[in-house]
Amino acid sequence: MAAPSYQIPQTDRIDLNTLRRMNFSELQELYLNARRPSALSDLNGDAKGAMLAWKTPRSGPVANLLAALGGMRSFPWKGKSFEAGSDKGEGINRISLLKKMRWFPFGTRFQSSFLDGKPTFVLDYARPGNPPFIRQIVDEVREVAPGLYMGPAALNVGGKPRPILFFALSFQESSAD
Repeated sequence: MAAPSYQIPQTDRIDLNTLRRMNFSELQELYLNARRPSALSDLNGDAKGAMLAWKTPRSGPVANLLAALGGMRSFPWKGKSFEAGSDKGEGINRISLLKKMRWFPFGTRFQSSFLDGKPTFVLDYARPGNPPFIRQIVDEVREVAPGLYMGPAALNVGGKPRPILFFALSFQESSAD
């Protein structure tokens, strides 16, 4: 792989705004060099969410529209809430559509990443009660700065996760939603 034409920011200087300015390739490079949380409980509580960059399209009007929608304060997905034990945990998405709701529960655990095989924090939506499409989603995150996690959201296709976009979860900022 060729050396990136950008410089990965120092981890003490990364926040949601920094991540929002990065493209899919930059986010992937940052993720591949990040570390998994030290414990499942590192992600306990309410995290503010941000949709960052889509794999396709990477540029052009549709990509610009998706980026603008993800950055809007009125974007319906507000983040995720976590509750973890010592080896497993669970969580749920926080959505705001006319009213605040909690939708699409997921289980959490440590396992190997579908991107590089290294340890990661996995969010698995294959749970009873979730619609079939949602059960095909697998997210994973790694810590890119203290209290800031990001990773790919993927769709299981033929048993293999296919990355769709990168997203972030921040415990750095209050999540008042």
